[in-house]
Amino acid sequence: MSAGTIPRETDAAQPPGSANGGPRPPFPIGGPTTASWREMALTKVAELHSLTSWLQQRRRAEGLDGADDLTATIRGHLDTAREAARNPATLPWRGRLRGAVSGSDLARVATNLDAAEADILRLAPPSYLRGQIPSMLAHVRRHLAARDPRRLRLEEIARGSGRAPVDDSQQDSIVSVMRAASSEARRELARVRSFRNVLLITALGLTALAVGLMILGLAAPDAIPLCFQPTGSVVCPTMQVPLAEGANPDAVVRSATSPWDIALVEAVGLIAASVAGAVALRNVRGTSTPYSLPVALAVLKLPTGALTAVLGLLLMRGEFVPGLSALDFPAQIVAWAVVFGYAQQLLTRLVDQQAHSVLEDVGGSTAKAPAA
Repeated sequence: MSAGTIPRETDAAQPPGSANGGPRPPFPIGGPTTASWREMALTKVAELHSLTSWLQQRRRAEGLDGADDLTATIRGHLDTAREAARNPATLPWRGRLRGAVSGSDLARVATNLDAAEADILRLAPPSYLRGQIPSMLAHVRRHLAARDPRRLRLEEIARGSGRAPVDDSQQDSIVSVMRAASSEARRELARVRSFRNVLLITALGLTALAVGLMILGLAAPDAIPLCFQPTGSVVCPTMQVPLAEGANPDAVVRSATSPWDIALVEAVGLIAASVAGAVALRNVRGTSTPYSLPVALAVLKLPTGALTAVLGLLLMRGEFVPGLSALDFPAQIVAWAVVFGYAQQLLTRLVDQQAHSVLEDVGGSTAKAPAA
């Protein structure tokens, strides 16, 4: 192979010896990809391809027709899912970003896989359906409420599956119940994605405000002074200037302010917020969803800590809390910036709780779990 040759994706899926004329797998998996959910989707597509062929052969062995049209529809869904699950490297960066935000790639893969699985249930002979009822019941119980009539119908079929074969009406009920459970599973993931997008957009907006505030401090240091006036001096985050008797305090404050005052306070608040985020990780559990909700929560805390450090010092300077307005040294100002930066946890704690609730609702909340 020359240095500029790129191997085809199907070539990577061939077993040893296939390049020399050996047997090729009938359903190449493809890949590798850059995301775990894409890898799982490609594996699932190959599995369902093999299952479709096996079920078609089993139908013919049991004296049933091969259902060629239905099989072709299943393979069409699986081919579409495989194309969507492959690496989006051929798309421009705007298309990849749009797909990551909207979840269009994942939705295309999930909907086609769900449609293929529903058609496979229509293709399957009654003996196969009877053996799959426990797995289908577990899937339905994870995503449908305990009193959902569709779930109750499947549980009724499950109770009678050992006494009689599955008839056509029961097969139709099984297909509709599985489609409903899969649809609810997709909606749960959509809620996680929507909440993640809200967190990231909010974090982006807060970051823009923090950067804008820092630029304002660099361009006009005396526009938002973070200075205090204890007895006989003016104290700013980076400088302390004596206040002579009879001097104009405002003029001294303007001379004592530095372009780096707000930048220093925001940096200290960001570091404190990072520590608070690290401490909050003790309550974070991993998630099997493809959307990194804990990461979005951590990103939200950083600009929030930078802004709360500045806003907290402004409240102190305005004597919002009596007795906490006369800071004597620049180190005290920096220390209070640490306190206010860490205190963003009081604001984002409610967001953490909401994120925990959203993740708990994915695939089996306490309202859905109990059996009827």
